[in-house]
Amino acid sequence: MYKDWAKLAEDLSGTLRDVHKGIPDTMKHFSALARAATAEGALDVKTKELIALAIGVATRCDGCIAFHAKAAAKHGATREEILETMGMSVYMGGGPSFMYAGQALEAFDQFKADQDEG
Repeated sequence: MYKDWAKLAEDLSGTLRDVHKGIPDTMKHFSALARAATAEGALDVKTKELIALAIGVATRCDGCIAFHAKAAAKHGATREEILETMGMSVYMGGGPSFMYAGQALEAFDQFKADQDEG
């Protein structure tokens, strides 16, 4: 195992709460933006989470990978869908995205296993 993705998400949640407390108005609007962007529409929530995961990989954002891999698992993404999403990330982001694609797959596998157990 490369990283404990659930612990990473949990640890980041604590620091993000501190940011939220420090800039509540900004975070209120960011949260509203997130709700609007991820709401069911022409694209379903799972597809939007796959897109977010691909962007997280392409931008090499560990926190984004953790949160969106967890959300993708929650919304029913399959390992095959994650792998195809990683294929798009590698296509668009090259070698650096390839390095992060393995991490995103590991994150999804960990969150999916936790979901299946609980």
